[in-house]
Amino acid sequence: MFGRLGAPEIILILVVIILLFGAKKLPDMARSLGKSARILKSEAKAMKSEGQDNAAAASAPPQDDQQPQVQRTIQAAPGDVTSSRPVTEPTDTTKR
Repeated sequence: MFGRLGAPEIILILVVIILLFGAKKLPDMARSLGKSARILKSEAKAMKSEGQDNAAAASAPPQDDQQPQVQRTIQAAPGDVTSSRPVTEPTDTTKR
C-alpha cells in the first residue's frame, strides 16, 4: 500500500517540503545537517580511539603519579576554526 513511491509521489513530497520550509531555508538546513553528521563522525572516531588507548593503558604497568595535563583542541567540523576550543584532559588520580 505505502511501499510503492513513484516519481510523481516523490515530486509531490519535494514540492510540499519546499512550500513548508521555503527555498532559502533548505540549503541552510542541509548545511547544518552535514555539519552535525561530521561532528558525530569525528566524536565517534575519537571515542573509538580513546577506547583503544584505555585498553592499552590498562594492560600497561602504572607509571609515576604526576602526569602533565595534556591539552587538545576539539573542532566542530573539519576546517571550522570558529567553534574550536581547547580542552584539558582529566588525569587519573586513583591508586592501585
